[in-house]
Order: sequence, then structure tokens, then C-alpha cells
Amino acid sequence: MKKQALSDELLLSIEKPERYIGNEINAVYKDKEKVDIRFAMCFPDVYEIGMSHLGIQILYDMFNKRNDIWCERVYSPWTDLDKIMRDKNIPLFALESQDPVRNFDFLGITLQYEMCYTNILQVLDLSGIPLNAAERAENDPIVIGGGPCSYNPEPIAEFFDMFYIGEGEISYDPLFDLYKKVKAEGGTRKDFLVKACQIPGIYVPQFYETSYNEDGTVKSFDPVIPEAPRTVKKQIVMDMDSVEYPDAPIVPYIRVTQDRAVLEVMRGCIRGCRFCQAGQIYRPVRERSLDFLKKKAKAILDSTGQDEITLSSLSTSDFSGLGELVNWLIDNYSDKYVNISLPSLRIDSFALDIMAKVQDVKKGSLTFASEAGSQRLRDVINKGITFDDIMRGSAEAFKGGWNKVKLYFMLGLPTETDEDVKAIAELANAVAANYFETVPKEDRKGIRVMVTSSASFFIPKPFTPFEWAPMNTAEEFLRKAHLLSDEFTKQINKKSLKFQYHENYLSELEGLFARGDRKLSKLLRKAYEKGCMYDSWSESFDVDKWKSAIEECGIDISFYTTRERSLDEVFPWDFIDIGVTKNFLKREWLEAMAGRVTPNCRQKCSGCGAASFGGGVCFEQR
Repeated sequence: MKKQALSDELLLSIEKPERYIGNEINAVYKDKEKVDIRFAMCFPDVYEIGMSHLGIQILYDMFNKRNDIWCERVYSPWTDLDKIMRDKNIPLFALESQDPVRNFDFLGITLQYEMCYTNILQVLDLSGIPLNAAERAENDPIVIGGGPCSYNPEPIAEFFDMFYIGEGEISYDPLFDLYKKVKAEGGTRKDFLVKACQIPGIYVPQFYETSYNEDGTVKSFDPVIPEAPRTVKKQIVMDMDSVEYPDAPIVPYIRVTQDRAVLEVMRGCIRGCRFCQAGQIYRPVRERSLDFLKKKAKAILDSTGQDEITLSSLSTSDFSGLGELVNWLIDNYSDKYVNISLPSLRIDSFALDIMAKVQDVKKGSLTFASEAGSQRLRDVINKGITFDDIMRGSAEAFKGGWNKVKLYFMLGLPTETDEDVKAIAELANAVAANYFETVPKEDRKGIRVMVTSSASFFIPKPFTPFEWAPMNTAEEFLRKAHLLSDEFTKQINKKSLKFQYHENYLSELEGLFARGDRKLSKLLRKAYEKGCMYDSWSESFDVDKWKSAIEECGIDISFYTTRERSLDEVFPWDFIDIGVTKNFLKREWLEAMAGRVTPNCRQKCSGCGAASFGGGVCFEQR
């Protein structure tokens, strides 16, 4: 029996000790003496968030299907255990073996959100791994990052030995085989890194250098060894049925954020919303077959005992087999009381018909991701829905028995005016009025419609048509939020309306790191040294510490956030090739400024460049 890294006394003194003991259903255990590579898979946030991440479940399953690898999991210790580990010099450990992370060959860190960056430093620090990759010794783990934030890895580049650009099913096997080969030949850490950077999708930051113009913008980004490629091309799966998908995902002991089985039906999105990074970096759309999905759904539900399954993708209602798959799940699992969750639906008659089959109308609410209040601004962001679409969709929902609606918006979008801001409240009011016009008084049964509007702040992201856009300051965000809040109080149906918005300064920091360069690494390290950690958690976020760190490092936030870029500026992430061309993104930026809508990928090919991958939606109609 394995020895726990934490004593019973310590476990009983902290919040949710189940986060740290492992032993969950379907966790994988191997003899560490009989494997060649030990991989610690880290999500730099609390267990409940990390255990909800599908990507880790996929890679965990894929790695452990190799007999020569044991992949284990590690998460950021919550603040109570963090203090204890520092006070008692307890090294960070993996859940399965409870062994220190520094004993592993690889530490893989998922990069989902910029405001988890200080937690990356926490993980390295508690593991006893030097924060700076250049300071690591031969026996330190190879630290590799992957996920959406790796599409601009520069602000955290000095802390990583390498990054994996793209979907993990493609290049990890060659990477592991190379590691074993170099190790068997007695090669050094650098020998491995030099060879690894030649594997497609692998970026090794120490083999590149940045030169700057006098104004602080990037002049050039160049390899410093001949083996390093000038461009790193993202790796993606083109045959979605040909790759591993877990039959037996891990079942946590405690309730996690997404406490259900997850079935990924497709990758990519046809819609082309201009603010959406995922919609660009995961192009082209690639679907899984119905036979594959039915087989996996049965295996997952049988192995986990979960009573709910989510059909996951960026835009699930665009999956061509959705109706058939939902009907199959109902036919096979309704008598077993398995609920079906359908996120990311466009609210139209088809989606509502599907949802009516699977959702308890007494409990559920519907979400409309309208993003902007005015039609002009929806056209700027290429949302592809009209006021009539929203009214028609909400009317159908109300007729179907729903009386709770959530509307998602963004403040600070390019070209936004105060009239566009006020239009958010007006749209929410119109949706509420639609309920009273659609549902006869005798059918309301004393139930009031509730329209909840949530506003986040627009953050320009790399590899989107808005990567050139200026971002609002924290003060401007707050002004707009207050303007909108006041506008809600003026609406006729204000008793049926609710408005909430996100933290403004946190959004400004996210924008800073989203489009930042290597010069920001010193800021990140300074903020961590001041105690910044779990920045995405309101109870932990300390704005004063961040402001102090920014001042001490002499960082001009406006250079990274509110400055509009010229179309010929070199970006820190331009060395990455995602298939979608920069010329296409420029064209879309200009279309946005003109307020013109681009058709979705199934209506008309816009020549974004993703067809170069040779499959997916780009070739469906050929």
C-alpha cells in the first residue's frame, strides 16, 4: 500500500482533503520500476477545476495506454495546504504515487487561462524545480506547456523548457520515443531539447531570441541554433475516429465543476466570431462519427456510473449528427435516468426541439450568447444572429415552458459606443417583454420570467481578427458597467431583469498577458514573490500587489492593452502557424471595421487557410 504524502493529521486540518489523496475510480496505477518515463500532468488550479478538464482526461488515458509510461496528476494546492507545505518543507506530489513531482521525467502544465500563470510558479516552486528553465539541472523534469495559452507562450517562455503547439494526439509519441532514445544513448538535457525542437509542434524557447524596435514593438524573432525551425506549425487531428478517447475517465470523490461524463462530438467551429480565439485556432471543424460516439458513450457511462452526459464542442448545435445522437441516448438511457446536457447551442427551433426532449423545463434556463446589444455591433463581431433571431428563439423557448433566460454580453468591443452599451439593457427588456407577449396570462401560473444578463469585458486575443484592437482601460470598463447598470433600472420590465458583470482590473491583467512578450516574465515573477496566486479567484486576487509589482517592474500596461496595433506590426506569436493566415485575419479586421458579416464555413468558404490541413468542413461539400 502506498504511503500518503500528507499525514492523517495534516489531511484533517485542511479544506477538502479528498483533493490530495488520489485513489479515485478509474485512476491508473503502475509499477514505477517497470516504466521508462514518468509524466506528471498538471492543471495549475484547484482540483475541482482541473478534474473538469477534458484535455487532461484524454492525454492521461492516451499516455497510460503505453506500457512504458506512467502518467499521474497534480493540481495546485489550495492556499491552506500551500502554507503548510512551505512551513514543513513538504514537496509537491502527484496523486497516484504520492511521489514528489521533481522525481518525474516530465512535468506537463495545461495553459487554459492567463490568470493561472502565478499558479504555474507555485507548482514549480513547491516542487523544488528552478523557476527559470535556464537554471535547471540534468535531473530536473522537462517542463512542457500546452493548451490555448500556448498560442502566445512568450510571457511565460522563460519558465518552460518547451511548449506543445496543437492537439496532443499527434506529436507526443515521437517526443517520448526521442526522450527514451537520447536517455539510452547517455545524451544530456540539451541534446534532447535540440532534437525535440525538430519535432512538428514542439517549441523550445531558449533556442530563439527577440529583437525590438525603439518603440518597444518586436523587430524580429529568430532561431539561435540551426536545428530550430523558424516557424512552429500547430498539430491537429484530422481523423477524429482514429485517435484515443477515454473509455473509463476518472471519477472524482468530491463534486467538481463539471461533474458529469463528457463526450466530445467535434472540434472547431464554423461560425467565425471575430473575438473568439478558439474559433480560429481549432479550425477546421472535424466531426466524430455517430458509431464512434455511441460506442464511447456506452463505455463511459458503464465505467463511471455517471447520471449525466455532456455533448461537448464549441458549438454543439452545428454537429450534423446531433439529432440522431440525442435520440439514441434517450432510447438507450432514459430508463436509466441519465440526463443529457447540451451546452453551446444556438437557440433556434431545431435546438429547442432537441432541448425539449432532454431538459426538465421546471429547472432549466436557456442561454443566449448575444455578445452585443445592438445589431450594428453584432455585425462588427460577426456574431451572425439578428434581433429577430433572438426574439424568435426566445418566443419558442417561452412557448416550450422555459421562463429563465441568461444573456451573455461583452463590454468594450471594437467600435463600441455608449448607445451600444445601453442597447444591452434594451435587448434584455425586449426579451422579457417577449415573454408577456408570447405566454398568455392564464398560462403563467404566477411565475415571473427572469432574464439575467451577464457582461464580461472584451479582451483581444492572439490569432483573432481583433488581435490588432485596442482594449478598454479598467476605468473605462467600470464606467460602461455602471452606465449599463443604470440603464437596466430604466427599463419597463426591470423587475424581471438582473445584471451582473466581471472584475474589471482582472480583465485588464488578462489582456496584458494575452498579447504580451518575454518582457512580462519579470512582472509575473515579481507578482508571485509578493504573494499573488489563485488570481482568478476573487477571494485570493490582490489588486494592490499586482499594481505594486507593475510599478516596480516599470511595465507600461497601456503598451500591451490600449494601444491599437498597425497592420504590419510583428507580434510575439507570429512564429506560430495555425493554418489560418494572418492575411485572412487582417481581412476580417477590415471587414469588422466596415461592419460587414462573413458567412459561416458551411455557407461559403472564406479562404482562411485551414483547408491546408486537407480535411474537415473545408472538404465536406467537395
